[in-house]
Amino acid sequence: MLSLVLLTLASCSGDDADEEGRGTLTVAAAASLSDAFTRIGEDFEAAHPGVEVTFTFDSSSTLAAQIVEGAPADVYASADPSDLDRLRRDGLVRDVEVFAGNELVVVTAPGNPEGIRGLGDLVGVGVVALCGSDVPCGRYAGQALDRAGVALPESQVTRGQNVTATLTAVSDGDAVAGIVYASDAVRAGDAVDTVAIPEDRNVVAGYPIGVVAATADAELADAFVAHVLGADGQRVLDELGFLPAP
Repeated sequence: MLSLVLLTLASCSGDDADEEGRGTLTVAAAASLSDAFTRIGEDFEAAHPGVEVTFTFDSSSTLAAQIVEGAPADVYASADPSDLDRLRRDGLVRDVEVFAGNELVVVTAPGNPEGIRGLGDLVGVGVVALCGSDVPCGRYAGQALDRAGVALPESQVTRGQNVTATLTAVSDGDAVAGIVYASDAVRAGDAVDTVAIPEDRNVVAGYPIGVVAATADAELADAFVAHVLGADGQRVLDELGFLPAP
C-alpha cells in the first residue's frame, strides 16, 4: 500500500512539473537570425518539453518600434545595439548582452557574371540591392561604402525592408549584386556567390539580446537567453556564419 501511495504521489508531482514547464515563448529577432534562431528554438523546445517557441523576424528597427507600441514579446534579439540600448534606458528591455557578431559581404548571381571583385566594382554594374537606410544592414552597408570611397547613385539601388528581402532581390535576379551579412550568404547556399569585403572597409555588427520587461514568463525568457549565450546556441551561430560577440 505504501509503495502504491508513493508511486501515486510521484506521478502527480511529475504531472505538475510537466504543467509548469508548458508555455509559449515569443521571440522578436532580426531577420538575419531567422535560420539560426529557428534551429536554436527547436533545440530549446527539445530541452524544455511542452514549451513552444514562436518567432517574429523583421528588421531590428521595425521590431523595436513594435515593442515600444506594446506588441507582445518575451525576448528581443537585434542586429543593432543602439535599438536595445534605447529600449533598456526606457525600461522596456532588461539584462542586455551581446551574443554574436556579423560582417558584411557582397553577393552576386551564381558564377559572378559581372566579375565583381570588390565594392568599387558595384558602380555602374547595374541594380544593387541594399537594405533600407533606416535599418541596421542598410546603415552598415553605407558605412562600408563610405570607407571604400564608393558612392552609388540612388537610381542604381533597390532597397529591401530587411536583409532577407535584400538577399532575395539578388537570388531572384532583380539585382546584379547586393550587400548583406555573411550569415545570409551562408544560408543562401548555391543561390548566390560571395565576394569578401576587406577588414579595413568592413563593418562588424554586434547582436545584443535581452528580456522584454513586459514578458509574461520571465523565467522561461531568461532560460532562452541563457541557451543562446551557452555552448549549444553559440555552436549553431558559428555553423551558420556568425562571428563571436565583438
